[in-house]
Amino acid sequence: MHDSTSTNAQQPEAAGAPAVDQNVQSFHNVLQRMLAEDSKVSDLIFSPGRPPQVELTGDLQGVPIPGLEMLKAPQIKAMSDIMLRGNEQGLETLDKKGSSDISYSVPGLCRFRVNIFKQRGSHAIVMRVIPTKPPNWEDLDLPKAVRNVSELKNGLVLVTGPTGSGKSTTLAAVIDLINTTKKYHVVTIEDPIEFIHEHKLSTIHQRELHSDTPDFALALRAALRQAPKVILVGEMRDRETIEVAMEAAETGHLVLSTLHTIDAAKTIDRIIGVFPKIEEAAIRTRLSQSFRRIISQRLMPKVGGGRIAAIELLVSNSRTREYIEKGEKEGRSITDAMNDGEIEGMQTFDKELEKLIRSGKITRDVGMGYATNANNLALSISDMDGVVPPPVPDHMIQEREETPVGGDAPEIEGFER
Repeated sequence: MHDSTSTNAQQPEAAGAPAVDQNVQSFHNVLQRMLAEDSKVSDLIFSPGRPPQVELTGDLQGVPIPGLEMLKAPQIKAMSDIMLRGNEQGLETLDKKGSSDISYSVPGLCRFRVNIFKQRGSHAIVMRVIPTKPPNWEDLDLPKAVRNVSELKNGLVLVTGPTGSGKSTTLAAVIDLINTTKKYHVVTIEDPIEFIHEHKLSTIHQRELHSDTPDFALALRAALRQAPKVILVGEMRDRETIEVAMEAAETGHLVLSTLHTIDAAKTIDRIIGVFPKIEEAAIRTRLSQSFRRIISQRLMPKVGGGRIAAIELLVSNSRTREYIEKGEKEGRSITDAMNDGEIEGMQTFDKELEKLIRSGKITRDVGMGYATNANNLALSISDMDGVVPPPVPDHMIQEREETPVGGDAPEIEGFER
């Protein structure tokens, strides 16, 4: 599901240019109508037997469009044909793998990251809305230690989290801050390209998988010969990409990437786990020396509507480096180091959830569902109830998603914290 190519629906500009295909124009009108539902629409969904739907702050809602009250399989097939027109690789991937990732642009409207997939003998489509500009840093209200990533000269910075937690948004904000404040050469390797970064103080080259390069690892090795200060790798999907990313970080580059892991400790385990056991000691040493930040995100419902992000942040210092190199033992854990490292900007999910609950930004039940250790969180806020709470029932503890290395998951572009 990693094959990704771009499709731009071009409008005629010059007088006398051929008329736009009426089917294409009708499709674009549908997209425009769906986006007009609300400025916070994040996804458009086309499924047989349902009306066109938009995802708005986590919930799906139908959009009434004449003639599309209940979508039929041929209508969705026609939409996919429009987006895949002239895209031989996308068509081949859909045929062979049953799913194809592409980017699709409608001039004057917006860009989309699209997944077309087969289900029950027909097609379905999910279109992720990509904002036309990188996110405004101030709007994201991320911790100072995340903002300070732009000041790092080298090393590995990972943004992690489950599907839809805003990883791409955070990385785009970091790249935009570098672009605004530094005279650097930046190379990004993405699948597909999401936010378009115009040249500001920095020079930015954005490469897309399959359109510009066959795979992440090859593009990353090539980037080492392109004299960048900063390299963004959309996702560290396999052992080779992880290894080359560490090599780049060790040789003086600032490397930014993502993993589909739920917290800092699981991120470390995931990286070490893709290598043979015989290499574990060497990989632990390399990772401990090359990592600078692990930023983990969870997106959750906010009181009053919308969503809010909780951030866990692991920062490189002598203690965290030692824990990564030697491994966690009884009485010595990464979580302990984060709890003790607040002065350096470190924070754990459960401490952040406690703050969000106490400030009234999320409910107690939401906090319990997203906590790493729900019982410990319940104890920490027991003074709010005046009694020590009973253990949290299992049904209130959310099954948090992790995507294996090699997984491909979309992002929620834009979130509030």
